[in-house]
Amino acid sequence: QKQLVESGGGSVQAGGSLRLSCAASGFAYSSILMGWFRQAPGKEREGVAVIDTGDSIFYAESVEGRFTISKDHANNTLYLQMNSLIPEDTAIYYCAAGPQALYRSLPPPREFDYWGQGTQVTVSA
Repeated sequence: QKQLVESGGGSVQAGGSLRLSCAASGFAYSSILMGWFRQAPGKEREGVAVIDTGDSIFYAESVEGRFTISKDHANNTLYLQMNSLIPEDTAIYYCAAGPQALYRSLPPPREFDYWGQGTQVTVSA
C-alpha cells in the first residue's frame, strides 16, 4: 500500500553531483513528513535533509550548502540534489516518511515510520 522507491544513486568523483529521487505511493503526500537519511558502514543511520508538513526544511550541518531537498507534488516525488560531493558522503541513502508533524530542527530516524529500500552513493577522492 504505502511504498517509497529511491533511485539516482551511483559512483562519482569528489566534487561531482548526483540527484536522488523518491517516488511515493499510497500516501497523502502533502500531509506527511518526508526526508532523506544515510547510513555508512559501521555508523548509525543519520538524518540528511527533511521537509516537514509545513514545508519547513532542515539539513544536517555536514551537508548544508551542498545538498538541496525538494518536493514535486504533481509527480508525488521527493528529491535530493547533492553537489560538491565528498568521500564522507559515501553511504546508503534512504527515503523516509512519517506522520503529519512540524519541527524546529532536523528530526531523528525514529520519527519516521516508512522507509525505502535505499540507494548506494559512492564518492571517490
